[in-house]
Amino acid sequence: MGQPEKGLKTVHVAGTNGKGSTSFMLSAVLSQAGYRVGRFISPHIHSYRERFTINDTFIGEEEFLSYLAQVKKHIKNLSERPTEFEILTAIALEYFRDKQVDLAIFEVGMGGIYDSTNVIESVVSVITGIDYDHTQYLGTSLEEIARNKAGIIKNKVPLVMGPVNSPARQVIAARARELESPLYSSSMVKVTCEARSCLEGQWLKLVFSGQVMDKVFLSSPASYQLENLAVAFTALQILKMAGFSWTEGEMKAALAKLRIPGRMEVVKMNPPLILDAAHNPQAASVLASSLEDILPRKKKVLVLGVLDDKDAQNILKPLGLNTRALVLSRPEGSRSKNWKRLRDDWSLLFPGADLYLEEDIIEAIKLGERLLEPGEYLLITGSFYLLDKARKYLTSV
Repeated sequence: MGQPEKGLKTVHVAGTNGKGSTSFMLSAVLSQAGYRVGRFISPHIHSYRERFTINDTFIGEEEFLSYLAQVKKHIKNLSERPTEFEILTAIALEYFRDKQVDLAIFEVGMGGIYDSTNVIESVVSVITGIDYDHTQYLGTSLEEIARNKAGIIKNKVPLVMGPVNSPARQVIAARARELESPLYSSSMVKVTCEARSCLEGQWLKLVFSGQVMDKVFLSSPASYQLENLAVAFTALQILKMAGFSWTEGEMKAALAKLRIPGRMEVVKMNPPLILDAAHNPQAASVLASSLEDILPRKKKVLVLGVLDDKDAQNILKPLGLNTRALVLSRPEGSRSKNWKRLRDDWSLLFPGADLYLEEDIIEAIKLGERLLEPGEYLLITGSFYLLDKARKYLTSV
């Protein structure tokens, strides 16, 4: 393919959670500033086309098929068939090169060292956070997982590190020193909420290097996005040093209209219906915390579907808070054959709480809506595979 990655300026984003939100924030601000910004993310919710965007516009259907056909020709010359994600990465590299983007933001698929996106030479590398996920591939300790994700660090390329606990932070910092990569912690940026958040969003203040940016409206209500914003803003500061310019006004305008599908997405206000892709314990925990901040002590009905290879019990623990009724459903695909196993976990964690089983996702949502009592809200979460059908049903997608 002629190494299409060589012609690109890129940002590389790894981490257990927050990769997608950080990538969306970065591309939103730089697009608002007039740059042509490519974004490659995974997974998608509805269509593979979502993974390839330029200034928030998906790749066209015919265009996607054309690039797929081009890559297919090269596959014939290989002794070993590449994985699906390797094929998609190859398409992204060639697509962004052909479209001559000013900057391409690449989200790691899994881990770092062996991820197919790791062929890029980035302007800045970003590690949003470290927690347990994909342990069968990345390792069973936070240090092992951190070592794998630290594989995206390149020689003398600046690294932004999000909130990472001590053992993992030490691993990442040691690798950065080894490669003489300047390390910038997102803790340099203080993001605070200026008023109580509501479902429409939140007013924020950013403090960095003695400077203050106030009256910043973020259109997401999730308190967990404050950490992601600190990471994104730190990366934006480094990009500014690399020659990319943007103004405070452009940043505020971008964040005010930012839409991140499936991240504490409010699809209906009365009664509130909220979608979130939380699919591991850390994501479930920060989601539960955000909901308690915005809707303190409000009861909810939870529609949940978790894949077989996920830590269901530790996903359920935080989400069970203030849950009056749980409707278990089955995410799409072959990785959810044992979806009913959550019934035992729920009974163990929250004995006596209402429990319903409905395999079909749409019927599960309808049941959840019927179960709602005045003053309650509906939360639908647990898997990207669950959100696909749920979002199509609840929105005009």
